[in-house]
Formats: sequence, C-alpha cells, structure tokens
Amino acid sequence: MTGLISPQLIEQIRAASDIVDVVGGYLPLKRAGANFVALCPFHREKTPSFHVNPQRQIFHCFGCQKGGDVFTFVREYESLSFVEAVRRLAERARIPIEFEQEPGERQSRFRKDTLLEMHERIAQRWQAVLNNDAAGQVARDYLIRRGVTDEAVRLFRLGYAPDLWDDTVNWAKSKGYDPALVEEAGLITRKQGEGGTFGRHYDRFRGRLMFPICDEQGRVIAFSGRILSGDEKTAKYVNSPETPIFTKGRVLFGLDKSKRAILDAGRVIVCEGQLDLMACYMAGVQNVVAPQGTALTGDHCHVLKRYVDEAVLCFDADVAGQNAALRALDDLLQSGLAIRVATIPAPHDPDSFIRDRGAEAFRNLIENAQGFFDYLLDRLVGTNDGATDRGRMAIVNGMAEYLHKTGNAVLVDTYAQKTAQRLGVSIEAVRAEFRKGPRPSPARRETTDASPVSEPAARPAPQESWLLRLLLGNDALVPLAADRLDLNWLQHAAVRDLIRRRLEAEAGGTWRGVAVFLGQFEDAQSRQLITEAVSETLGTADPERLLHDVLRRLRDTALDREIVQVNRQIADNALSDGQRFELLRRKQGLVAAKQAPLRPA
Repeated sequence: MTGLISPQLIEQIRAASDIVDVVGGYLPLKRAGANFVALCPFHREKTPSFHVNPQRQIFHCFGCQKGGDVFTFVREYESLSFVEAVRRLAERARIPIEFEQEPGERQSRFRKDTLLEMHERIAQRWQAVLNNDAAGQVARDYLIRRGVTDEAVRLFRLGYAPDLWDDTVNWAKSKGYDPALVEEAGLITRKQGEGGTFGRHYDRFRGRLMFPICDEQGRVIAFSGRILSGDEKTAKYVNSPETPIFTKGRVLFGLDKSKRAILDAGRVIVCEGQLDLMACYMAGVQNVVAPQGTALTGDHCHVLKRYVDEAVLCFDADVAGQNAALRALDDLLQSGLAIRVATIPAPHDPDSFIRDRGAEAFRNLIENAQGFFDYLLDRLVGTNDGATDRGRMAIVNGMAEYLHKTGNAVLVDTYAQKTAQRLGVSIEAVRAEFRKGPRPSPARRETTDASPVSEPAARPAPQESWLLRLLLGNDALVPLAADRLDLNWLQHAAVRDLIRRRLEAEAGGTWRGVAVFLGQFEDAQSRQLITEAVSETLGTADPERLLHDVLRRLRDTALDREIVQVNRQIADNALSDGQRFELLRRKQGLVAAKQAPLRPA
C-alpha cells in the first residue's frame, strides 16, 4: 500500500506508542541504568547487547548495529512495510487511521482487509466444527491415530470443513460477504458456466482436515485441506488458489511460529508437509518450516536467508522426497544458503520417525545431516552400479552437473577427489571429466558455504562519533557547536550530513527530538549512527568541556591534514622561489592556528 500518511498522524501514533512498552510486548526487557536491555531479536547472542532508550524513544543493538524508532522495531521484527507498521501501532493505540489514497488503492486495501477478515472468521468456524461438532468426529479420530495432540491442534488452529457442498456458501451468505470476493478467496467455486449468486457456487473444501496457512505476522491468508477418506480418485490435499493476500511460492508454513527458534538455532529445517512440521515442532525441534503447496522456490530461499545462513533439507525417504531435495539446489545456491541433507530412513517421514524413535533420535539425525554433495555422492553411488562403465559415468556426470552450478573451484576439486576414491579411479581422470561439464553462468557463481559479504561502511573517527553523541544527546550543546564548528573538519560524509541537519533544525526551530529526526533518514548507515550515538551515555559531569575538547581535536586534526598537504607541495623541486615562499607562509599560519583558542566559525 502506497497511501500517504500525514506527519501529524505519525507523530500522534509515535507519542502513543512508548517504545519500552511496545518492545516489552515482544521481548523480556531488563533495566540497565537509564536504558533497558535484552537479547537481540535480530541476531544470535548470549550476552544482551540490544538497548532500548526510553528518553530518546529508540533502540540500538551494539552487536549487529541494527537500530531505529518504534516504527522500525515493529517493521523489522514482524517483517512489515512501514505503512503496515504504522497501522499495527495505530490499532494498538486505538487511534483511527485514514490514508490519503487514490480510489483504486483504497478499494484494493478494502478488498485485502476483507479477505483477511474472511479467512480469520472461517478459520474460527472450522476450528469450532473440529472441536465441538459431531461432524468433526471423523477428523478427531484421524488426529488421534496420527498422534496429534490437543495442544498441537490448538497451537496450529486445525479445523474441519464439513462434508457438505454448501456449508461455506451458506456461512458466507449469512455473514453478508460478496460471493465474488468469497470465490476470489478460494473458499467457494463457481459451477461450470454459471455465476453471479451464491446459489450457483459450491464449497471448495469438503470433508477435509483444515490447516490454516499464516503469513509471517500470524494472519490467516490461505488453507490446505487434507482428505480423510481413502478415496484414491480424490487429491490428498487441496490448497487455496493464489489471491491478493496469498502467493504460494513466497509463503512457508509454520514460519510465523518458528522464526524465533530459527534465529536461535542458526539454521532452518525444511520438511515437506504440515504434519511433518507439526511433529517436529511439538517434539521441541521448532526451527522448522514447510513449503506451501509447491516445491521450494527461490522466493522461499530468500525469505529464509533473512534469518539464517544454513538450511537442512529433511524430505521424505521415498524417491519423490529425495528428488525434491535435488530440485531445491539451484534456488538454495542462488540465495547463498549453505545446504545439508538429513536422510530419513525408509519407510519413514519426519512425522512417523519421531513417533517411532522419539525426538532425541530426530535431533541427532539433524545434527549429523550430510553436506549436500556428500549426500549427492552417496545417492548416486547407491542408485548406479559403480562396477560398470555406464554406472561410473552416471556417477561422475551427476556430480559434475551439480558441482558446476556452484561455480566454486574448491568444491569441484574436493569432490573430484572424493568421487575418484569411491570409484577407485585416478583423481586426474575425474578432474578431466569434471572439466568437460557446463560452465556456470555468472548468476550461479555463489558458494554453498555463505553468501557474498559486502564491504562494511567505514566507521567515523572517534572524535566525530563523540561529536555526534554530544549533539544528539544534549540539546543545550548545539548552539555552542553551531558557533565554533567548521563542518569541513568532518571527514565522514554521513556524520557531516547528520550534524549539518541537526544544526539546521536548531537554527530553523524545527527540532522535535531524536525519534522524529531519525524518521527523516531512510539509509541504514545514518539510522545506525543516530541510534548508536544516543544509546550510549555520555558519562561526564562537564559536557561543555568535553565538547570543547572534541572540537579542538577535530580542528587540530583538520589542520594537520592541511599541513601534510602543504609539506608535499613544498617538496616539489619544480616550484619557483616565490611559490615556495607562499607555501611556507601558509604552513606557518596553519601551525599558528593550532595554537590559537577555538573561536566562532
């Protein structure tokens, strides 16, 4: 949604959303002096480095350098857009919110809100049927047979769609929903060649165990329905079609519940189905997700990469499950995720394995998961006869095909050696065959160990950091700095821009505090510098003296840079006597300036 929100409304919502209260609703905060601290929700750590400053209404993590205001926290923690974060905080503060939108945008937002409401209400309806109605007994019996506990049913909000053609049709009619919108939601289907009224529609989900599919914020956006009878002519699963609120290639089942555990574990387990995921989760292995109604896609992988750097594929032991692991490779490589594969012994899937052997055995299976190419080599050797020429070539070609996708020469050579050892042939022969493989495209030149690391932005000099801390942490110092500071003394471009804008806000009478100032910057570096500066206490009883010392050192450092430059010019033998004299006089003036007291700029 791109609708405009007035600055006045944003400030009203900010004022009603104390950052300590908001963050405290997500994390256990502990007071530490003037601030509150917690384990950072954005990276793994054992010692709290995540600080919340109630006076400045900002947060900052000294471990991962993430920081911002209350809107930033909600946006980052719940993976929302800025507008969605504003809406969430407005709802929390019970502030009515109206967006300045074009009619088309307003209509689109209304449709999405109605779809979300509809999905939530039908989820509650199906939950009630499963828990209380006689019609839900068949589903309750099935869940007992599968060992699904009442706690799991409640946590994952399972339901049952009655085995009727018009139950949802009548429900939607009773709630006053537009039939076209209910059809767009995928809850009902129009009879072939007909349309227009509820009387010409029938239920999509009938006689099925219903799994609500949630987005990362926990909102119900779609459903997956599992058949409970043994009718081989009927699809085992029926899933919601794609809608304005659901894109199956981007949604991972269970991520709304498992994202904290994924972050804590430092890796994600990817399994195939909802029941597999629920079995893992209820057994205490909670860093788990499942693709929803599709194979693992590039979008899925990029979502997971936001949380961790390693994925453990845990698909079924049958041929289809193992082939799914191979199909996932390309997208996993492009995302930069490291890949391991946990092989479930036949005839099990994760659900049956946990029921048969217990949670601890499953944890050990995950811990001992093979690297992808070790798994691939084992699979190729197990499915081809290495004693025959045909089998050996199938193994070598299979390894070459997947290794070349990495674009990693070290991996190629490592597995040339391992393949040669398994086949009992020379390493040079396998290397020669590998060299015949297709060259990887530039888009594939990524390793399975880690994604490319961007060069970190240069840190400001200590004195520039101190100046920023002083001017954002003590408003009374700003007029003094405005009189004595020359912005040319500052070398770090982002710090220079921040201090310039702070001084301009003071001169123009537009300063409204750090939280409002922070909201004026969208680039991560500026926001990080601001939140880090105001998260640290000044720790001095004489801030004016400290400011004076910082300004003097900045001035002297700037003069030293000029003196070095002049000395280089003086050393030029091609200078005339007059030019050299002027440079010496300039140098003398710079040296004298270092001895002079600070004066207004």
